[in-house]
Amino acid sequence: AKMAIKRSHPRNYMLGNSGVMRWSSSATFGKKAKYKFAKPGQKAPARPAAKPKTVEKKIGGEKNGGTRVVPAKRMRKSYETQECPHRLKTRKNRFRDHKRRLRASITPGTVLILVAGPYKGKHVVFLKQLGTGLLLVTGPYVLNGCPLRRVNQRYVIATKTKLDISSVTVPENINDVYFKKQRSKKTKPAEGEIFEAKKEKFVVSPERKQDQVKVDKDVIAVIKKREDKKLMFSYLKSDFSLKNHQYPHKMIF
Repeated sequence: AKMAIKRSHPRNYMLGNSGVMRWSSSATFGKKAKYKFAKPGQKAPARPAAKPKTVEKKIGGEKNGGTRVVPAKRMRKSYETQECPHRLKTRKNRFRDHKRRLRASITPGTVLILVAGPYKGKHVVFLKQLGTGLLLVTGPYVLNGCPLRRVNQRYVIATKTKLDISSVTVPENINDVYFKKQRSKKTKPAEGEIFEAKKEKFVVSPERKQDQVKVDKDVIAVIKKREDKKLMFSYLKSDFSLKNHQYPHKMIF
């Protein structure tokens, strides 16, 4: 006689022809209980010794018994009467804790091409990287009108042209706070005033003008030491542009 074949029914099955399974993936995993079975050669990790909940403390005085058993962890002195929302800790790093990376093609003195912003197309000189990761560049302002400003490295093209700016001294006060705009507080219009106050225009401070002149003077002195100084001056003055049948992905900058 033939042996009857026992067919095992699956734990999870489809509800009709709906395409929806009876148990979810997490519920199926719990039913199989695979987490209970150890792999061959696997040993359970050693559990750390439990810390004692009470501690025996010595107490001075003749009539105090000498020792007393007290809880190892003191209870709080006060508890909140209301449940207030608290900010939970996250694993995400704050922006100030992020690592600042710089492209290998961008080094101090590299001539960059700006591809966005009010000075797009200008050739600028890279000076240093600031604390926020932004690049500090200058035109110089005398040559192409680009002042000291911060630029994101995503919006620049690094060229192979490089200047030796080891003799250029950038003032220590030029940082991210240096470029922060100071906004005046809004005041409510007085009685009888229909129109709002006019917007304040940005005015360059005299300190910033002095820093610009100082940095540009050092950069221009570096360019004048080069043999191809005339070509370099005209290169920094020119704007980057493309003509017909010129493809940037085939160019070597």
